[in-house]
Amino acid sequence: MLLSQIQSMQPANGHSTAITEEISEIKRYEDFTTIDWVQDAVHEQARRRAKRRDGFGFWDKEGAFGWRRKVRESYDAGQAWLVITIVGAVIGFISAFLNIITEWLSDIKLGHCTTAFYLNESFCCWGSEGGCPEWKTWTSFWLMNYIVYIFFAVLFAFIAAILVKSFAPYAAGSGISEIKCIIAGFVMKGFLGAWTLLIKSIALPLAIASGLSVGKEGPSVHFAVCAGNVISRLFSKYKQSASKTREVLTATAAAGVAVAFGSPIGGVLFSLEEMASYFPLKTLWRSYFCALVATGVLAAMNPFRTGQLVMFQVQYDRTWHFFELIFFILLGVFGGLYGAFVIKWNLRVQAFRKKYLSQHAVMETVVLAAITALLCYPNTFLKINMTEMMEILFRECEGGHDYHGLCEAENRWSSVSSLAIATILRIFLVIISYGCKVPAGIFVPSMAIGASFGRLVGILVQALHEHFPDSAFFASCEPDVPCITPGTYAFLGAGAALSGIMHLTISVTVIMFELTGALTYILPTMIVVGITKAVSDRFGNGGIADRMIWFNGFPFLDNKEDHVFNVPVSHAMTADPVTLPASDFPLREAEHLLSDNKFQGFPIVDNRTKKTLVGYIGRTELRYAIDRIRAEGILSPSARCVFTKEAAEASVAHRASSTSRNHLAPDTFDAIQDSVGSSYVDFSRYADHTPLTVHPRLPLETVIEIFKKIGPRVILVEHRGRLTGLVTVKDCLKYQFKVEAQEHALAATQATEGPFGGEVSARSSDTLEERVWHFMQRVGSQLPRWRRTNRVALPDQREGRGMPTGTDDENDRLMELEER
Repeated sequence: MLLSQIQSMQPANGHSTAITEEISEIKRYEDFTTIDWVQDAVHEQARRRAKRRDGFGFWDKEGAFGWRRKVRESYDAGQAWLVITIVGAVIGFISAFLNIITEWLSDIKLGHCTTAFYLNESFCCWGSEGGCPEWKTWTSFWLMNYIVYIFFAVLFAFIAAILVKSFAPYAAGSGISEIKCIIAGFVMKGFLGAWTLLIKSIALPLAIASGLSVGKEGPSVHFAVCAGNVISRLFSKYKQSASKTREVLTATAAAGVAVAFGSPIGGVLFSLEEMASYFPLKTLWRSYFCALVATGVLAAMNPFRTGQLVMFQVQYDRTWHFFELIFFILLGVFGGLYGAFVIKWNLRVQAFRKKYLSQHAVMETVVLAAITALLCYPNTFLKINMTEMMEILFRECEGGHDYHGLCEAENRWSSVSSLAIATILRIFLVIISYGCKVPAGIFVPSMAIGASFGRLVGILVQALHEHFPDSAFFASCEPDVPCITPGTYAFLGAGAALSGIMHLTISVTVIMFELTGALTYILPTMIVVGITKAVSDRFGNGGIADRMIWFNGFPFLDNKEDHVFNVPVSHAMTADPVTLPASDFPLREAEHLLSDNKFQGFPIVDNRTKKTLVGYIGRTELRYAIDRIRAEGILSPSARCVFTKEAAEASVAHRASSTSRNHLAPDTFDAIQDSVGSSYVDFSRYADHTPLTVHPRLPLETVIEIFKKIGPRVILVEHRGRLTGLVTVKDCLKYQFKVEAQEHALAATQATEGPFGGEVSARSSDTLEERVWHFMQRVGSQLPRWRRTNRVALPDQREGRGMPTGTDDENDRLMELEER
């Protein structure tokens, strides 16, 4: 009788499904938490069973309304393809729009079209031969054009930085590292929202046109994934399921790369190689279809009016020679060294930026744009847009075209010097620019650096062949036929630099192949990328996206990284966590527990002395359960919580027997239920009674693999049924950082010792960028004294004005690079 009473107190299946969906919706908006993929899979199966159960009855396939049930099932099955089609079309449209706007803004710095102001230089001079009278520079004076160029660069950078800072801070940067974590299950509220999509789409052309050494390919992935997230949430199937949403985000990441490079297959491989921690065959096919739709829409819109999906697409009809493999290997080595060098110094600049410039993002961006414009305008290859630069460097010398002097023998050495300067300056500008608070990618800047270095090498090899045409080294060259094609060296150098900065192999090879369509250059591309990969692994530790994840402290376990600790999980777990007893737990104490700490969940034990594990309840579930009970208004001030069915049955039995002994037993079962419900609250429906558990002596490496393969939020550690601790992804990463710190402690100690013993002063141990900053601060502090000495009076001079001090908010405790 009591058992049937307990069962009557439990909600119906439909009610339980509604509660599960409400909790899932709440979790979707929790910031900086991780998704429990195990629980999400359980809830998804429950939703499917509920839909199947609802399908029978009124929608019975044997009844008169069977066709309606079939239509409903067909719509549910086709929802995925509908979403993918819509998202792919939107991504293609946005990409075409951004390409048109970016080209016009980039050209407006140099001049304007007299016949139609809204046309860029290419469209204004369409069909013109031997000059373009319709396109005019702003003035006839070189210096004035220089000033106008700097003015527009600063203006565009300022507008982009203001938009990002004021409306969508998450629109800054590339976004690839954050998206990797989101696809893996990390929740960042607003990062993929509609407002971020809008501001990113507006600020990205401005940032590119400002001339900053940043690209649009990384941000293309971000706005593509934003579009996928916003559109998919309009459909109930994806609004209620994190795993379904993950499929869409992975597919849209592939489409973002596809429209950026005009490479649908390369985009799918990029999503597989770089973005996805879980990539089943179903996701592969949907990624392919989304990339196909996006590139199809982009091709239909034809933003360049040339039939090309990207500006630097080229076609090669010449072959290569085996003696060139020596120079191809050189390009591969350069790509690996470039990636390691830029990643190392960019991380140091990022640490400096976080420490000193976090409160001055707009000023920093404006200064960077001014410096970039000041340095780039005098150089032919730095003044123009990077995509236009690569288009020029990739081309073969044919048809009498000059291509900025690259094809003229008398200008060869001036071109070499210009390319060398462009390579060095661009490396420096990429290091200091990537990470500033505007939409900024690193794909195209790296490719531009590799292209300039590769073209330089190609020109030198061509000159070597012309000076020694009869050498046995060039015996395979045919007479009266161009032997060396410098454009292919630029193409291979771009692939090497892209592979070096991102630590990608297969996707880079396919992207470069789809850019050229030259099957004959597959082998050289594979060789160059393979050499780059070997050098990068030797001198680096992951691509720029992986290092940014590490730098920002995101909870992400990389599938490509091998972990060897040789310790049990007990070394990394959180010992003696806060627990909840299975029965007789005061509701007030539960509320205090939620308000006094930020734990994401609590193990449930039979009692707090023996700690026999019986389940686990998440913070969201417990908060939701308390709020729901209070909203129903059926609680007494002394209500107590029970978290298991057995405890609930025992509470009912105890309450009934005690009232019977006191001769206060109610007359009906409904009265018994009301009296029991006012004293005890059954939370068993919200608890997980089969949590994932491991033994304390299980190797930590195995636990990390469980997190990677299955994706739980937390793993409980128990020994013979007794709870000993719990472990999360953050616990594993904290232990990894601790081990790394211990391994580098000796090197750090030696670095602070002088050559004859003793310690080096703290100022001498500062990094290079900090020394420069301190020097600038000293110079800035001397300016008021110099002004007073020379009797120069300036209005509104107040103490504290001048150079920023770079103080940090004490609440922002993100781990710095030096601390790690």
